[in-house]
This record gives sequence, structure tokens and C-alpha cells, in this order.
Amino acid sequence: MSTPTTHAPRTVQVGDVSVAVQEYGDGEPLLIVNGTTQSLGWWAEMAPVLAGRHRVVTYDLRGMGGSERGSGEISVASLAADARGLLEALGIERAHVLGYSLGSAIAQELALAAPERVASLVLYCTWARTDGFQRAVITGLAHPWRTGDLEAALGALGIAFSPQLLDSPQFGELIEQLLPLFPSTEQQIRTTVEQWDADLAHDTLDRIGGITAPTLVVAGEQDLLTPPWHGRQVAEAIPGAELELFTGPGSSHALGVERAEEFLPRVLQFLGEHPLG
Repeated sequence: MSTPTTHAPRTVQVGDVSVAVQEYGDGEPLLIVNGTTQSLGWWAEMAPVLAGRHRVVTYDLRGMGGSERGSGEISVASLAADARGLLEALGIERAHVLGYSLGSAIAQELALAAPERVASLVLYCTWARTDGFQRAVITGLAHPWRTGDLEAALGALGIAFSPQLLDSPQFGELIEQLLPLFPSTEQQIRTTVEQWDADLAHDTLDRIGGITAPTLVVAGEQDLLTPPWHGRQVAEAIPGAELELFTGPGSSHALGVERAEEFLPRVLQFLGEHPLG
């Protein structure tokens, strides 16, 4: 497989906001939708692998990274409207969609609102309705962002990783690489609070049975933000959905990073089974 092209970064106008976009490769389009606190740089190592077969589109959600905040509320539905607008602005009529965490909630709403746009769906660390445990975790994680304690906010995000990685010598080096990708400006921090609120309010449980796109749900046994029972519930609610449950060390909310050698081939296998045509 040849090394895919890394296209020049650019901004695209979507509604009232300028959106930062980074694309890789060519082929059938794959839109990747970020999770809470993320910027598109999170995918800099994973996207080129997927781009061996796809035109991978990564972008910053409004108010994050290089994207403007714009006006209006931030909700899962409004962010799904942004994703749809981005596809239109890029001239992409139909795409595979991979959503991670908050991005998976956005991907659900996109598949419900614009089924003609979604060829297949990968819901990575997902849920359809918060339960008591998840509300407690999200409320705790959101608090330091609300108070502006960035050091505590980033420290608490360690819960996204596995116990094995947190206690490994490699963790410090990994965090040094990742730190520049997290929110740092006052606007980004305020937007992150809005994202946590959108996570809490997300509820598609009574509607996701209407998703018609072929769907792969990826869940992790060690995931404390979107515990595996949520992934199973989503997979059971979407007709024909497949569930891939990662178990053992590294099966955390960040399993795509910790278990990339298994996660990325599984995603490519699924996408290959559901071509646009």
C-alpha cells in the first residue's frame, strides 16, 4: 500500500463558522468526528493508516482547535448539522462516518437526520442515553473545566486511559505529545463545558432503531466514560449492527490509541465490507 497523501490544512466555511479541516489520502470519503476536548491533531497518526484506502476528513468541532465558535447553542443535534454542512461544503454527497465518544453521538444524529449522506457508521465508545453512572463521571470530569482549573481538568482525563498505560513508563511521553492537542484558550475551555453539557443531554435511545446505515459499534471493557454496556445497548437497538468488544489491557476509552494495531484493521475491514456503491 502506497503512502497516502497528507493534504494541506485548510478552513472551510460552514454556516456562520470557519472550520479547520485536515484531509489525508484519496478514495471513498471517511468523515471522522471528534470527541469532547479533542482537536483534529488527535488523528494525525491514525488517519494516514485509514487513508491507505480512503479520503479521510478530520476537522475541529466549532469552538475547538482552529474552528470558530460562531453563535447559537452547542448540542449534539447542532454539531450534527455542522457535520452535514461540512460534507456539503466539501462536495461529498455520501461518506462513511466514524464518530468517537461525543463524535459517536453526533454521528448517530447525522445518520438519523441525513441517512442519504451516511454510507456506513462506526460508533467508537458510544452510548444512546446517559445513565446514573455515566452522569456521575461526566459531571466530575466537567467540573474543573467550569471553574477554569485546566491542570485538574487535564489530570482527570487520565480516566480515559487504561490502568496499565497510566502506570507505564511510556505514559509521560504520550501525554507530552498529546497536551498541545487539548483546549488551552478561554474560548476553547468554555466550549469544552458546552460539549460536556451536550454529552449529558444526548438521548437517541428511542430513535436509533431508525438508523439504516450498516453500523459497527466498538466498545471497551475498561471504558469508564462510555462503559461497555452502553455499546451493547446501542448495537442491540440498531438493526443489523455489529458489536466489537475489546477486552483486557488497553480496552479503555482510548482503545483506538492503546490497541491501534487491532482497532484500525477492524475499522478498515468493516468499511471494506460496505463500499459506497
